[in-house]
Amino acid sequence: MKRSTFRTAQVYPSLPVGRLCAGALLAALALSLSANGGGPRAASSRPDQPAAKKARHAQHWYQIGVASWYGGHFQGRTTAAGETYDMNDLTCAHPTLPMGTWLRVTNLHNRKTTYVRVNDRGPVVDGRIVDLSYAAANVIGLSGIGRVKLEQIHQNDPVLAQALVARLQMPVLFTPMGSPMR
Repeated sequence: MKRSTFRTAQVYPSLPVGRLCAGALLAALALSLSANGGGPRAASSRPDQPAAKKARHAQHWYQIGVASWYGGHFQGRTTAAGETYDMNDLTCAHPTLPMGTWLRVTNLHNRKTTYVRVNDRGPVVDGRIVDLSYAAANVIGLSGIGRVKLEQIHQNDPVLAQALVARLQMPVLFTPMGSPMR
């Protein structure tokens, strides 16, 4: 006897409607993310890229507005950071930035720049974005009020490091007794 070669059809169980909708939703989400460039992602997925190229994609915070300075009246008082205010330090008062944040301040009138550290809250006057210490205002040529640009600088920024080192290098005004003259 010969066997028949009939095959029976296999019946697949039907998917519930909820699973089908969830699958369609996930597929649509995946398509929208791929069209959007993948959504938020790291600056670089390749570990062999230098740090400078990775930092290029980081967001750059800045603020433009009117600045003023404060000096002698507040000399020796305690700042919001708990430090003693010294009008000869390069510091500033900002209403929202965290204490210890480094800023590059550029006078938009003459393009002079300095670096300051936030150590106080202010300014008290409406319409102003920052109160600079007397020394910081003097470095950028700000007398009274003026328009400035604030840029947040990270502590490991090489430009900030160079500026701080340059600030420490003072000209030799005198040589100690017994030292050879240069």
